[in-house]
Amino acid sequence: MIYLRLIWAYFKIGLFGFGGGYAMLALIEREIVGPGWVSKQMFTDIVAISQMTPGPIGINSATYIGYVAPGEYSADLSSPLYGILGSIVCTLVVVIPSFLLVAYTSHLIHRHRDSDVVKGIFMGLRPVVVGLIASAALLLMNGENFGTTDYQLVWSIALCAAAFVMVYNLKWHPILIICIAGMAGWLIY
Repeated sequence: MIYLRLIWAYFKIGLFGFGGGYAMLALIEREIVGPGWVSKQMFTDIVAISQMTPGPIGINSATYIGYVAPGEYSADLSSPLYGILGSIVCTLVVVIPSFLLVAYTSHLIHRHRDSDVVKGIFMGLRPVVVGLIASAALLLMNGENFGTTDYQLVWSIALCAAAFVMVYNLKWHPILIICIAGMAGWLIY
């Protein structure tokens, strides 16, 4: 049944999703797009929607994927009630492992924060998290996001570079850049 498969997939994502939502994207993509529950295009759209809505991207995407996956899996499960059940299940399952790990380890980490072992563990995790976030960036550099024609690709790269400069160098507010990008996309495409 799809719900048991979603529980297993999101349990793994919640348990091993170190570094936040962007670091989870490669794992989410492998666990959700791989079995065919959602298409690559739908996954890209889910990531975009998850980024625009308040809350962590991992939880937002779990809620949305939980809603659409039952209907994509079987036409018999296309009722909104099955989607709501999937949303609740995926959201809870992705949160519970992290919650339990933090609840269990927080007092240990706090008590041993000056320990060389704990410092070493976190020093080892930091570059891995950066690598996972970089892999998420590469995962999102696809035809669904940058277009398939030369015209779309050139404009997409220009918009990406402009957004990077506006945020990193000019220190513009990200909400302003999102609004400008939306208007530019409407005008260009």
